[in-house]
Amino acid sequence: MKNDIFKECPIYTTNVIKLRLTTLEDAMELLKCYSDEKAVPLFNSDNCHGDDFHYTTIERMKEAVDFWQYSYEHRYFVRLTVILNSTKEKIGTIEMFNRESEDEFNHFGLLRIDLRSKYENQKHINEILQIVNQDFYKAFDVDSILTKAIPNAAERIASLQSKGYVPLDKKVMIYDDYYVRRNITN
Repeated sequence: MKNDIFKECPIYTTNVIKLRLTTLEDAMELLKCYSDEKAVPLFNSDNCHGDDFHYTTIERMKEAVDFWQYSYEHRYFVRLTVILNSTKEKIGTIEMFNRESEDEFNHFGLLRIDLRSKYENQKHINEILQIVNQDFYKAFDVDSILTKAIPNAAERIASLQSKGYVPLDKKVMIYDDYYVRRNITN
């Protein structure tokens, strides 16, 4: 029987990071990420109903985590906290879901990566993408993964390209700057 990420979310690890389901206990440390004015422009807030993910109070951060937990429980998306193995520091989150739509990107995975600016570098992004590329096609039942990287996100773009993502060169809905990777094991 196939494992269901929405029933039991695995913990994913590399030598550098761990990804696990985001909890309310993460809110205080995640506020460092979501209040980081250098990081916020790199977050993908496309189609998020005006939320830019710039949170400056613990109350607002907790509201976001509550919504992420609600969304997980209702099978909309999975939000995972990115934790450094060496220090146990929570440096950001990622989100992933199987996109259901009436367009050509139906059943593509959509990946969002939110990291503190200090960790927006190839080392940490490569670690995230290693897990995504290895585990998320199967976990989310997708053959392709989309993720956004704005043109001045040089470190993110370099990581994406080194891990097999290519510019989509077309809009997703009304949004630009997407990269795509097809599952090469199929």
